[in-house]
Amino acid sequence: MADFNQFAGADEDNVEIKKLGAEVDADTDNFESWEKLIRACEAQEGGLNRNSSPQALATLRDAYDRFLLKFPLLFGYWKKYADLEFNISGPESAEMIYERGCASITNCVDLWASYCSFKMETTHTPHLVRELFERAAAAVGLDFLAHPFWDKYIEYEERQEAQDKIFAILQRVIHIPMHQYARYFERFRQLAHSRPLAELVPADTLARFRAEVEADPAAFGAPPRTELELERDIRARIDSMYYETFQRTQEETTKRWTYESEIKRPYFHVTELENSQMVNWRKYLDFEESEGDFARTTFLYERCVVTCALYDEFWFRYAQWMASHPGKEEEVRHIYMKAATLFVPISRPGIRLEFAYFEESCGRTDVARDIHEAILMQLPDCVEAIISWANLQRRQSGLDAAIEVYKAQIDAPHVDIFTKAVLVTQWANLLWKSKGSVDEARTVFAKNVQWYADSRLFWQKWLEFELEQPTSSENEPEHAERLKQLFEALRAPSRISAGAKQGLYLTYLTYLQERGGKDAMKQFLIINREVFGPQSVSTLDKPSLKENGSAKAPMDDATRQKAEGSYPRYYEYFGEADVNAQGTASFN
Repeated sequence: MADFNQFAGADEDNVEIKKLGAEVDADTDNFESWEKLIRACEAQEGGLNRNSSPQALATLRDAYDRFLLKFPLLFGYWKKYADLEFNISGPESAEMIYERGCASITNCVDLWASYCSFKMETTHTPHLVRELFERAAAAVGLDFLAHPFWDKYIEYEERQEAQDKIFAILQRVIHIPMHQYARYFERFRQLAHSRPLAELVPADTLARFRAEVEADPAAFGAPPRTELELERDIRARIDSMYYETFQRTQEETTKRWTYESEIKRPYFHVTELENSQMVNWRKYLDFEESEGDFARTTFLYERCVVTCALYDEFWFRYAQWMASHPGKEEEVRHIYMKAATLFVPISRPGIRLEFAYFEESCGRTDVARDIHEAILMQLPDCVEAIISWANLQRRQSGLDAAIEVYKAQIDAPHVDIFTKAVLVTQWANLLWKSKGSVDEARTVFAKNVQWYADSRLFWQKWLEFELEQPTSSENEPEHAERLKQLFEALRAPSRISAGAKQGLYLTYLTYLQERGGKDAMKQFLIINREVFGPQSVSTLDKPSLKENGSAKAPMDDATRQKAEGSYPRYYEYFGEADVNAQGTASFN
């Protein structure tokens, strides 16, 4: 952020700008704060122009640069910024802004059309203007609503009185399914009547038509036809050929019309997109993929991830579709980079993790590690990223490297108790399922219960671990006794909520029914009475004084809501977690 304190000039302006700058810094996602800051910067000194103070201009540019770094898809602000630079510093500065804008949102018809219009007015070297138009055609020419750009291109060639180039442009456009396809075809057809035959079709096609006309059976026995008559018949065949092109374009346009007519917001905005709009984009992508045209499908995806830039499902889909085509590794990498570095919020790390998996699959393990570290710099409690990082280390460097990741994160003071409980269970599962050491895994659970007994997840995963151990007639009594002791420890007063305990005890009752021995029903009825019975007979969570004489307080609602809001995916997977203390895991 620029240092507003150094600026001379209107003190009131500076105070307001500093205030708005502080609001933006406090919440960079607040679009309204950014808009207010931009307006305040533009209004300095009664409105900025080429005679404004350097400090005021620096403030304006700093605000625009930071704003468009945060929201690079807002094409209207790129246009506005370019206009301001033109008025302040001239065409060279404006052109630099247009270049930055078109690089940030490559498929924006309006921005490219504005840039080309600007170039038409400020550059008098035709080949430079045409070069820009051709760049724009490659970027936006296939858009269903590309007619403002194509109209601007034709307008420029009209100014140059280049009828041959106008015809060549129309010859390209009539093949593109777009909103105003019929208008372009009519003009093409009119121009075709006055253009030389050699311009209308390739030489081999023209030779074929001439041969067909000369060999026409209807002319057999008739007087030789003049060259004018031959040309007339050749033109008729060419016109028929292009009419078939028109019909194909019309058919392709009609196919897409249903989807295009449902797109209510074809541009990016920070406000939420209606669900019906996302449904329409999914159907449109399905259709275009089924058509099998790689260029058109790619272009539609690029349009989609502008409108739906904040929705990671479309970035996932785009990367997966692109990866299905051989030799597109760099294109896939570019998709992931755009999603991860610009658009998808860090609070949804899934696309970044898949980016890391992609880089790992390409042999770029160091890049994959860097991506994980970058996520954890912003989200130090991100369970998904920690587990993913540990598994990356396990795959590439071995089991001990994975365990070191878990130990370091569990021991980190910035990681909360809920996250640590998850990581301890993952550590135990790693020892069990990857190393095959049941005893070491059981030791991890047993030695850490003192720290994580307030977490339902910890108990649930320990229970699942014990239930999944293979049993036989010889070790079944030992297995049953181990589970009994586990549930006796679980029933300790006020460790997790009564409801959470009952949910876990249902699993135990099922175990007694399906795998218990001769006396299992005696234990079943005792548990059923003491855990699920009326309050007068239930022993669940009876008040119990600690050594200091006070009962342990349950986790307050604010703490629970904070935890649930921070880890929605893991709560969905693991269920409710009851945590109310910080702790340090035991590694011995």
